[in-house]
Amino acid sequence: MNKHIEPKITLLGAGPGDPELLTLKGVKALQTADVVLYDALTNEALLAHAPEAAIKVYVGKRSGEHSHSQGAINQLMIDYALNYGHVVRLKGGDPFVFGRGYEELDFAASYAVPVTVIPGISSSIGVPALQQIPVTHRGLSESFWVITGTTTNGQISDDIYQAANSNATVVILMGLKKLAQIVSVFKAAGKAQLPAAVVQNGSTENEKLVVATVEQLQAKVEEAQIEAPALLIFGEVVSLHPSFKNIIKQYAAIS
Repeated sequence: MNKHIEPKITLLGAGPGDPELLTLKGVKALQTADVVLYDALTNEALLAHAPEAAIKVYVGKRSGEHSHSQGAINQLMIDYALNYGHVVRLKGGDPFVFGRGYEELDFAASYAVPVTVIPGISSSIGVPALQQIPVTHRGLSESFWVITGTTTNGQISDDIYQAANSNATVVILMGLKKLAQIVSVFKAAGKAQLPAAVVQNGSTENEKLVVATVEQLQAKVEEAQIEAPALLIFGEVVSLHPSFKNIIKQYAAIS
């Protein structure tokens, strides 16, 4: 290790996908990076903010396609920091919202490497907002849940059962593969007619949107050929989306 090198790590949230949604503080961090370790869910256009001489290392971390284990990424952060200086760990969304950011912070602390956290816009809030779907709205939703669709044991979260029985907006990340099971949970809670939405690649040029009732959701998602990464939204607030008016008209015509 060069004794003149000052190792440090920045955990940086890249936002939901649109490179213009990176914070100004995030841009400044990238501009001073010696090394950038970036995930699959970050937009590579952000790497242009880093110096040309900076080392850029792709470390994967897409669901089902992990090119590096979390342990390997932790060690890479430390090795690069000790040998090169400022490591920017660029993570999709926000580092502390299902981003395992605290694990990386804790690992760096065990080596006494200083860490700065720069939050990013979480897809759980940013993607619905870009679709003009508020996660809270007076008279419709007083709170919201953000839940992982698939836990470490491969099952859906127990919290989904509780959330489905609430009046809150429910935002589910990494839940597309469990959609049939999740829909069944909401139906069992008497929510078959609850407005729902699925957004693929939110905030990017490849964005796709499906708006339906819980009862119709799975068929609509299959028809639209929605693929991961996708975000699920359940709640009365989805009825505020302009396209939901057409669904209401269809029900009125049937009745």
